[in-house]
Amino acid sequence: MPLKGAVEQRLTFQEAMSLAPLPDGAQNGRIKRYMSQRKAWSPEDDASVTNKTAVPEQEQGKRKTAYGGHVFSQAGLTASRTLAEMYTSQTSVSQKTLGVHTIHGYFSEAAFIDRPFIYDVTTLGANPSFHNILVTARQPLSPSTNKARDHFPPADAELPLGRVCFSAMVSFRPSVVSQAVAQEPSVQARFADILSSRSPSAWDPVPHIDIAGLVAASPVQKPGTFPAVDIKKVDLSAFNEGKPLHERRELLLYRLLAPLPADDPNVHILTHAFEADRNGLLMIGNHIGYGYDFGRAATLSYSFVVHVNPEDAMMSYGENEWWIEEACFPRVEAGRGIIMSKIWSPAGVHVATEYQDGIIQRQWKPGERQGKL
Repeated sequence: MPLKGAVEQRLTFQEAMSLAPLPDGAQNGRIKRYMSQRKAWSPEDDASVTNKTAVPEQEQGKRKTAYGGHVFSQAGLTASRTLAEMYTSQTSVSQKTLGVHTIHGYFSEAAFIDRPFIYDVTTLGANPSFHNILVTARQPLSPSTNKARDHFPPADAELPLGRVCFSAMVSFRPSVVSQAVAQEPSVQARFADILSSRSPSAWDPVPHIDIAGLVAASPVQKPGTFPAVDIKKVDLSAFNEGKPLHERRELLLYRLLAPLPADDPNVHILTHAFEADRNGLLMIGNHIGYGYDFGRAATLSYSFVVHVNPEDAMMSYGENEWWIEEACFPRVEAGRGIIMSKIWSPAGVHVATEYQDGIIQRQWKPGERQGKL
């Protein structure tokens, strides 16, 4: 049963990430291939971008670009499936104990929601205690053959492909016994006064596009169609007031829209990675004064590191099973910004860390770019 307040058309993680296997490829060895079956979410599905005081005119009317967390998490899923197939006929290593350890991803081309992702997956290192898998993603040069531009049919895999739009290295580690455990005080302890001021579900939904000008023009009242998780944004305006950028924080609370498989920790880990990409660079823009003069934001690289055994990253499904993403912004220069986000369990365990670097720019002023590339 969906959680209270859920929107009917919101996809579960399993639905949004559905994959179709394709015939294997061969290039210096065996390559597993997959195709995404559902269109990626786009913020523009939920928010109007016609307010020209907040969105540059040159951005109006462009094809809808895909949410970066989709290809990032789905690439991890293809690596996990490839690993599972590798061990289907072997008993020396249990797939259940091999969890996603890191994903280091790079976004090299824009991706669009009207066509599928085609993934090539290559195992680079098959050490039983430290697997390393390379995933590349491309898209057809033309939209899907399905006029609905969703539920992508097998014929889409035959369309001519463009350049690699995303690549990732994915590593896996088995569960081990911890000889030492150390972490900073939990986010729940450090922000206890603010978090206890209201119930998690009482905070506003996370903005569809977290650009201050857009939010002011169209306050968020509904959660929209974002898949997999329900997300709330804690109001930290008073906490952040007057602080330098590196001391400011943003807190996003999230819980599952539907249960995840109990026998696959990697699906849970990849759900965390999917959520952690939400609005990251845009939040930096708000904090450095670009919220009403927004120009451009684009992720270049995105790393996700899991600190715990895979089973300890698993999410329970329920009304009060809220996880917390704690975001900070340590550096901005050269037209780029860094967001570092810690993923905290409901019990206050620091489960994973996201580290994202990307372009964040305001609108250029006349003559400002002279002599610059």
